[in-house]
Amino acid sequence: MPTQSQSNDPIQFIDLKAQYAAIREAVNARIQTVLDHGQYIMGPEVGELEQKLAAHTGAKHCIAVSSGTEALLIAMMALGVGPGDEVITTPFTFAATAEMIVLLGATPVFVDIETATCNIDAALIEDKITARTKAIMPVSLYGQAADMDEINELAARHDLAVIEDAAQSFGADYRDRKSCNLSTIGCTSFFPSKPLGCYGDGGAMFTSDDDLAKAFREIRVHGQSKRYVHSRVGVGGRMDTLQCAVVLAKLERFNWEIERRLAIGARYNRLIDEAGLKRVHQRQDRNSVYAQYTVFVENREQIQAHLQSQGIPTAVHYPVPLNAQPAYAYLAAGNATPNSDWAAAHVMSLPMSADLTEEQQDRIVEALKAASWPA
Repeated sequence: MPTQSQSNDPIQFIDLKAQYAAIREAVNARIQTVLDHGQYIMGPEVGELEQKLAAHTGAKHCIAVSSGTEALLIAMMALGVGPGDEVITTPFTFAATAEMIVLLGATPVFVDIETATCNIDAALIEDKITARTKAIMPVSLYGQAADMDEINELAARHDLAVIEDAAQSFGADYRDRKSCNLSTIGCTSFFPSKPLGCYGDGGAMFTSDDDLAKAFREIRVHGQSKRYVHSRVGVGGRMDTLQCAVVLAKLERFNWEIERRLAIGARYNRLIDEAGLKRVHQRQDRNSVYAQYTVFVENREQIQAHLQSQGIPTAVHYPVPLNAQPAYAYLAAGNATPNSDWAAAHVMSLPMSADLTEEQQDRIVEALKAASWPA
């Protein structure tokens, strides 16, 4: 269980040190096993992790890959996305979402978000579908899935694949189903700060389509169907055995961590609402694993400076929508995504991890109240 901190101790934005202290023996044992057998690439831990992650989500197949970014790339390669194609996605996300589309020569088509959840607005997608549309890529932002059923229904009518960018939402529930098993393909990340993270880069792909799973496995090893037989163009996209070992160790307490995240998120919601502050909302038919706990504020830089002075770190996910980034601005018309623009100017993420204590939460919210309403 998390321990109470002194009121003047700096708070960690994501307390990976506390997590490691709780699972030290399991992590060290798993790593030592890999060091002993020496199979650093595609060792037995890779298959073991894939089996356990597939069981967690309910998907038929899990393919471990080198990062969440690589997962998106491999997913689109398997679907044949290329020059002349369009992929519909959100501009309010990390750059990797659009980056992989552009690297394949395709065009990201940005659809604005809902302000309540900061997820893509499913009601706006159909107007952006054209004869060139190849896939829809919603992002499960902050740990909460988008309106996946509505998106899947729309995609089915237009014969499109849906790729859930679930880099932030592994472990979340949506209408009694698991994120990463909500659409044609699910992609997640094990970057250290994610709800389930490794100690470097890593990711995974999920599908119940046998042909896609075969393609994913071949693409991640340079397109090989067997050794030195390259049946398709691929990449070096394997997740290394040591990182799989770390995730296997973390899985031992992951269900407990999800319960903690749900409880801490619910308590944050109550404290924020009672204070009359604004926050990202969660829909009643799904939950969030709170990869970030995010509020909406005015005078963000001033508030961040005040919180930092109190030993409370914050972050902004994300300060500039992708369609306003220099690399992608050529894709966007002016004022095309006003909700994303507003969110980018107002979001601020607070410290969040399974080991956050109630005393720390109280400190954070009190400091936020003081900063939002200066005397």
